[in-house]
Amino acid sequence: MAAKRSKKEPKRAGNPSAVIENAGVMVEQPITETLEKNYMPYAMSVIVSRAIPEIDGFKPSHRKLLYTMYKMGLLNGPRTKSANVVGTTMKLNPHGDQTIYETLVRLSRGCEALLHPYVDSKGNFGKAYSRDMAYAASRYTEVKLDPIAAELFRDIDQDTVDMVDNYDGTLKEPTLLPVTFPSILVNSNIGIAVGMASSICPFNLAEVCETTIALLRNPQHDLLETLKAPDFPGGGYIVYDEQALRRIYETGRGTVKVRARWAYDKGNNCIDVTEIPPTTTVEAIMDKVAELVKAGKVREISDMRDETDLSGLKLTFDLKRGIDPEALMRKLFRMTPLEDGFACNFNVLVAGTPKVYGVRELIEEWTAFREECVRRRLHYDLGKKQEKLHLLQGLERILLDIDKAIRIVRETEEEREVVPNLMIGFGIDEIQAEYVAEIRLRHLNREYILKRTQEIQQLEEQISQIQETLSDRKKVRGVIIQELKSVAKAYQKPRRSLLYYPTPEDGQEPEQETPDYPVHLFFTREGYFKKITPQSLRMNGEQKLKEGDQVVQQLEATNNTDLLFFTDRCQVYKAKASDFEDVKASVLGDYVSAKLGMEEGENAIYLAATRDYSGYLLFFFQNGKAAKVELSGYATKTNRKKLLGAYSGLSPLTAAFQLEEDREFLLTASGGRMLLVHSGAIPAKATRSSQGVAVMSLKKNNFLARVQPFTEELVANPHRYRTKTLPAAGQLPRAEDKGEQLTF
Repeated sequence: MAAKRSKKEPKRAGNPSAVIENAGVMVEQPITETLEKNYMPYAMSVIVSRAIPEIDGFKPSHRKLLYTMYKMGLLNGPRTKSANVVGTTMKLNPHGDQTIYETLVRLSRGCEALLHPYVDSKGNFGKAYSRDMAYAASRYTEVKLDPIAAELFRDIDQDTVDMVDNYDGTLKEPTLLPVTFPSILVNSNIGIAVGMASSICPFNLAEVCETTIALLRNPQHDLLETLKAPDFPGGGYIVYDEQALRRIYETGRGTVKVRARWAYDKGNNCIDVTEIPPTTTVEAIMDKVAELVKAGKVREISDMRDETDLSGLKLTFDLKRGIDPEALMRKLFRMTPLEDGFACNFNVLVAGTPKVYGVRELIEEWTAFREECVRRRLHYDLGKKQEKLHLLQGLERILLDIDKAIRIVRETEEEREVVPNLMIGFGIDEIQAEYVAEIRLRHLNREYILKRTQEIQQLEEQISQIQETLSDRKKVRGVIIQELKSVAKAYQKPRRSLLYYPTPEDGQEPEQETPDYPVHLFFTREGYFKKITPQSLRMNGEQKLKEGDQVVQQLEATNNTDLLFFTDRCQVYKAKASDFEDVKASVLGDYVSAKLGMEEGENAIYLAATRDYSGYLLFFFQNGKAAKVELSGYATKTNRKKLLGAYSGLSPLTAAFQLEEDREFLLTASGGRMLLVHSGAIPAKATRSSQGVAVMSLKKNNFLARVQPFTEELVANPHRYRTKTLPAAGQLPRAEDKGEQLTF
C-alpha cells in the first residue's frame, strides 16, 4: 500500500526553496525483495569475508594482519610498536584500528589464547582466562612475528597461492596462506556469522602432524590412535569420552567436557585452581561460587580469592575444618563452570562455500590444498630452472669459439644488429643472444664460461627430478610428509590438556558417611573374601570354604579401610571394606573377581589393607629379584577402581607382603637352597612397576619357589642362611632344618 501525506512537498528548514522528492510517500514492497536487496549482501559478506575461517585456518582479518607483518619484515627483525602494525594493516583491512588491534591481541603470546601464538609480544596483552584484565593501548605494546609464523609464509613468493588486489587496488594480498601444517586444527577459531557459526577446538601440533602423515599413508587410519583429544592452551583436564570424540571426529559436531586442574594445600587447608576450561573466566567462576555460598548450597568454603599474578592463574578456596577436598570439587564441578563443555562446530569455508567437516574430511581438504601449493611451487621452480638452463645452453655455444663472438660484436656496425648476428653466427634464439650480448667484456673468457656451463648437468638433473615429482602424486605427498615432520620436530610441545578418565563416582552426589567399626578380613587362595565383625566371629569361628580352598590372609581392620586386591595380571583393584556386606563365618563370602568386575580369567592373588597408605609392599619374583614399593604409590586423588602396572610383569610373582616395618624373610629356591633376607637391605622405589633388585642368585633352571616371614622356629641355625651382601646363593638346608621347607 502506498500513501501520500500531502499534495505539496514539505520544504527544508535550512533552504526554503529546496524540495525533497517523494518525501512522506510510503511504497509497498515485498519483504522477500527487501531481504534480497538489502540483507542478503550483508549476510553473504559476513559469512564469506569475515566470520568463517578458510582451509588455511584464518579469517580474512587474521590473514591481512599477519601478511602485513610479514611484508614489514617482522619475521626476523626487531619488535615494533603495535600501533605501527595496526596503521599499516589498514592498507589491507579498512574496518577500523580498534578491531585490527583486538585481532592482534588474540594472536599474541601474551594473551594465551592460542596453543601456538603467531605473534611474539611485549607488554600487557590481557589474558584469555580473565574478562576484567584489559590489554594496554597499541602505543604501549610491541610485537613481531613468532618463529612458527615462518611456516605460514613459506614459498609464498613462489606462486604457491593466488594474489588479488586490496580494496583500493594499490596493493596485492594472498587469498590464502600456504601453511605447511593443518593450522585449522592447531589453533582454535570461533566465529559467529549470519545464520551459522564456527567453533573449532585446538589440537596438539605434534598429534595433528602425526595424524595427517598417517592419513596420507593410510586413508583408513583410526584417528583416535594418534589424535588423542583436543588440547586447549589453558590446560585443564579433558573428560575422556571415546564415543563423543569419535562423533566429533566424524561429523564435526559435538561437545568436549573440560574440567579445571586443582591441588589441595594441606598446610593452609585450601584448594588452588591453576587451570580452567577455555569457555569460562576466573571472574565467572568466582561469581557462581559466591552465588552458591550465598544461597547456602555450598557451605564448605570459608573464603575465596583470586591470586593470579605474573606466574599465572591461581584461584584459591579456603576450606572449613574437616572438609573433604575431593568431595567438594566433585560438587563444584557439577554446579559451577569449573567443569564446562566446549561445543564443536567445524564449519569451514572451502572454495567460498561453508560446510561442516569432520576431522578426517578437514585433513583431506587441507591435503588437497597443500598439494596444489606444492605443485605450484614446483612448477615455479621448474620454470625458473628451465629459463636458466636455456640461457646457459646458449652460453655453451659461445664456448666453441669465443673469438668469433667477439669478432661478430666488433664488426657489427649497428647496435640493433648485434643480437641478430649472434643468432645467425651461433644458431641460438633471441633470448639466448640477448643474454650473451649483455655479458661484460671481462667475462668473455674460457674460465668464466666453463664455470657457468658446469651448472647445465646439475640443472638438467634437478629439472628431471622436479618433473618426476610432478608426475607422481605419491612423491608430491612425500614432500608434504617431510614438511610435516620438520614442523613437528621444530615446534612440537607437550600436551597442556591432560586426559581424565571418568569414574562412576563422577556426577554422583557425595556419598553419605559410612559407619566405621572393627572388622576381621579373610582372603582365600581361590579368591574369596569375607568381612566378619568380631562379635559374629566369637559366636562361630569355623570358616566355611570351597572344597580344596584355604584362608591365606587374615587381617584386622575397620569398615572404612581401603582394600587393594592384586591380580595375576599385574593389576590392582581398589575397594573399601564397606563395599562388602558383613557376613558370618558359615558362608563362602564374595568372589572378588566377580564382585570387582575383573577381566575374564583374571584372579586376585593378594590383599593389602590400609587407611593412610603408609608402609611398603614387598614383591618377590621367581627370577630371584625383589621390589619394595611405597604403598603411597597406589593412592589416587580420584576414586579409581583399577590401576594398571601394579607390579612388574617381567617375571612371575612368587609372593607379596605388606610391611609396616622392615623384617626378615626366608627365601627357598626350587633347588632347595635357603636364604635369609632383611627387607631393610632392599631399597624402596616410588614406581609401582619397578623390576626390583636381585636378592637371590639362582642356578640354571632354578627359580624362587617360596618366601615366608621369618620366625625362629623355621630353621635351627638362622646364622647359616644370613649373608652380608646381596644377591647371594644361600645354603642347602641341613638335616635339622629340613621339614616343611622342602614341600612347595
